[in-house]
Amino acid sequence: MHYTLEVAGLKRDLPICKVTDDLYIGAFVVFGDAELTVACARELLKLVDPGSYDYMLTAEAKGIPLIHEMARQSGAKKYILARKGAKVYMPDPLCVEDESITTAGKQRLYLGRDDADLIRGKRILIMDDVISTGGSLHALETLVKAAGGMVADRVAVLAEGGAKDRTDIKFLAPLPVFNADGTVKG
Repeated sequence: MHYTLEVAGLKRDLPICKVTDDLYIGAFVVFGDAELTVACARELLKLVDPGSYDYMLTAEAKGIPLIHEMARQSGAKKYILARKGAKVYMPDPLCVEDESITTAGKQRLYLGRDDADLIRGKRILIMDDVISTGGSLHALETLVKAAGGMVADRVAVLAEGGAKDRTDIKFLAPLPVFNADGTVKG
């Protein structure tokens, strides 16, 4: 089963994947799709005023090609990445926990003290590929606040399920969730 999505002027067939017995999602993956990454980055940048933020932040992994392309297109010299594991080169990392429907169990997001110091007192644009339950978004917001920064805005390529009704995010397209038979969940 597939769901045909139109986003950033492009059409993609997303495989429908089981999350639980009664919840299936359309798998949106930008890895390896350079055309989609470039188009989505261009359209995401149109959602925000370039002077409204100092740095962009995302969580690894699917956000990496998007934020890199957004930085390239906007001329930003630096973007910030929250990691899913502490790395030896991350001095005194900040850590928050979140839950995502595409990751089993709780996941942790880490921000090195060097990046946290950059965020202090700055306006941060949070970017994600898909916002669904909002768990990852909340974790990123918590990291920004813990580092002493301010969330300037929140953008995503897709708002999945009920996230499309949120007023605190900007997104390019809605993505429904599905029943086991591939029909859109009501």
